[in-house]
Amino acid sequence: MSSRSVGFISLEPRAHASRQWVWGAPLLAVVLTLFVGAILFAALGKDPIAALIGFFITPLTTAYGLAELGVKAAPLAMIAVGLAVGFRANVWNIGAEGQLTMGAIVAGGFVLSVNHLSGFWILPLAVVFGALGGALWAAIPAWLRIRFNANEILTSLMLTYVAELLLNWLVHGPWRDPAGFNFPESEVFSASATLPLLWAGTRLHLGVVIAVVAVLAIWLLLSRSFLGFQVKVMGLAPKAGAYAGFSLSRVVWIVLPLSGALAGMAGFFEVAGPIGQLQPSISPGYGFTAIIVAFLGRLHPVGILFAACFMALTYLGGESVQMFMGLPLAVTGLFQGMILFFLLGADVLIRFRIRIGSPRPGKVA
Repeated sequence: MSSRSVGFISLEPRAHASRQWVWGAPLLAVVLTLFVGAILFAALGKDPIAALIGFFITPLTTAYGLAELGVKAAPLAMIAVGLAVGFRANVWNIGAEGQLTMGAIVAGGFVLSVNHLSGFWILPLAVVFGALGGALWAAIPAWLRIRFNANEILTSLMLTYVAELLLNWLVHGPWRDPAGFNFPESEVFSASATLPLLWAGTRLHLGVVIAVVAVLAIWLLLSRSFLGFQVKVMGLAPKAGAYAGFSLSRVVWIVLPLSGALAGMAGFFEVAGPIGQLQPSISPGYGFTAIIVAFLGRLHPVGILFAACFMALTYLGGESVQMFMGLPLAVTGLFQGMILFFLLGADVLIRFRIRIGSPRPGKVA
């Protein structure tokens, strides 16, 4: 490999990938995001220090804010850890937002059908329906890839819009609450189908605990199971995996529905927790943000937990500066986009080192 140079700055290939920069790159991306964010706040006529404090510190100064961090981090972590399993195997599920929506639809349909009943069995069964809805929706791109070699990036992404349109039709039509003053929303879920709160006076619900358990379960799956070994091998060396008798089709059939199931559960937790009913929009884009979370956490479950908390904070921070500083809510998307941009750039340092000065003799610039 040859060095790449721009003026007196060149990139020289490393003999081996840097383990330090595998985890250092996300930290550098966060630092660069904060630095550029401060410049943008100043350009908008705001005190950059006060704006950064309002964005990243103020939301965490109250009990309600801490609880909201958990409420928003839970779906991000649950979806991202499912996506990470597929990404490790080079199976690219980009449609988690649609699988989240379909999980909410299937579980919500079940809840509405028994909304006149009560019983401890309703909530766990609804969780199962949510997982099934997301898994079956993710099974479509899995089948298309295995049967027709269709690119799962495109098929899973396009199915997202199908799921969102289906939800929109349902809440405007057959599932609209007759007593809802013509608003496009379903009936409010019964108490038996609502996630119990863990912290009085906040929206922190049982789904947050289940999300942490799901992350730990995926950690054990990847690090202690034969399936986790197959996923790693098929991602790093698919030809070696095929020679060892591992089936790519089997891996695809497992990882795509698995990630879909986790996204579907996250979708049900949203409608059974913070929202309490089906509405045309049940997610601020968790399925897409979770892709950033997965890579910011280096596809590792523990890293994903921390990354999910950071990205959840961007949602809270965007709301905070909108209310107290008059900044647009689009600041949230801006920060999320910047961290992805800088993460992709910083990842170069894993395989290259920066050299100041002319390229070394024998290197082709």
